[in-house]
Amino acid sequence: MEISEVVDFLRTYNGPKIRLMEVCGSHTHAIAKHGIRDILSPNIELLSGPGCPVCVTPTAYIDKLIELSLEENTTVATFGDLLRVPGSKESLNEAKGRGGSVEMVYSPMDVLGLAKEHPDKNYVFAAVGFETTAPVYTLLLDNAIALNLTNIRILTALKTMPGAISYLCDNGAAIDGFIAPGHVSAVTGADYFNDLAAKYQIPFAVSGFGDQELVIAIYGLVQMIIKKQPQVKNYYTSVVDAGQNEIITAQLNKYFEPADVVWRGMGVIPGSGLMLKEEYKRFDAGSTGLDEDNKRNKACRCGDILMGKAKPSDCPLFGKVCTPMSPEGACMVSEEGSCFNAYLVRR
Repeated sequence: MEISEVVDFLRTYNGPKIRLMEVCGSHTHAIAKHGIRDILSPNIELLSGPGCPVCVTPTAYIDKLIELSLEENTTVATFGDLLRVPGSKESLNEAKGRGGSVEMVYSPMDVLGLAKEHPDKNYVFAAVGFETTAPVYTLLLDNAIALNLTNIRILTALKTMPGAISYLCDNGAAIDGFIAPGHVSAVTGADYFNDLAAKYQIPFAVSGFGDQELVIAIYGLVQMIIKKQPQVKNYYTSVVDAGQNEIITAQLNKYFEPADVVWRGMGVIPGSGLMLKEEYKRFDAGSTGLDEDNKRNKACRCGDILMGKAKPSDCPLFGKVCTPMSPEGACMVSEEGSCFNAYLVRR
């Protein structure tokens, strides 16, 4: 089937209304960038779920980073997009403005050089992410151990996808099919989503990030829904295998174990996170007990948007007091956030 025929089908589809959700921040950005929603029939609704790691990080985690940045001889190292995420009262950027020690880095490995250069200072890396980024933090720990660096710690906010998808399905998200995250699947394998497809009788399509790749994955989902085929199909075979990457999985299992963690706007989801194992707790900067999720602006609807219960335009703050330059919620901060991308498209 030619891509033009696929696009024509999706544009003219007039069957029962279908609600699809991507759960990958890179997919959210790619869908907005390529204008994919514009080619879909009004009967195919495409929603952005909890696939942006910055967007699902709770306020208590940001508050803890701020607290650490204000400790004597302690510097918080982080990626740039986390700097502006609102905590319960302020962001890391705002804390830096009043004396907090915060360093933006481009890779967790940058912390190794800082720690070696300043042995009298403690460095805390903000370890945020999903199954894709968690392995990088294990390499940081491997190197810290090999170099005998005792002034490096991590504060974890690591999430895994199956728990969040189960939470959505169990709490009224009403999703008919999921675009499975391509980066996560490269680590976990496409079969990672088989149990979810069987349990909830819902299809999954593993997709790449190009315009045609996403369109083909959406077409595949619609076809599986029409044919009542609740299964997982891999449309990203150039990168994703059926089974997991054994080397990366072994590395993750070496350092981390499943844990109950908080997702911004959704609360505690059992077994949906990763925490350092007891033998490596000396590297933990205080990741447990970060359960509070107090919104700085009570009108923010990030939680509903992440669950597919609302669109960014449904939020009373969207595009008014909440913009990429002055975000009130995490969904407006990251380039992978649903509100950020909806704002760019609107502009």
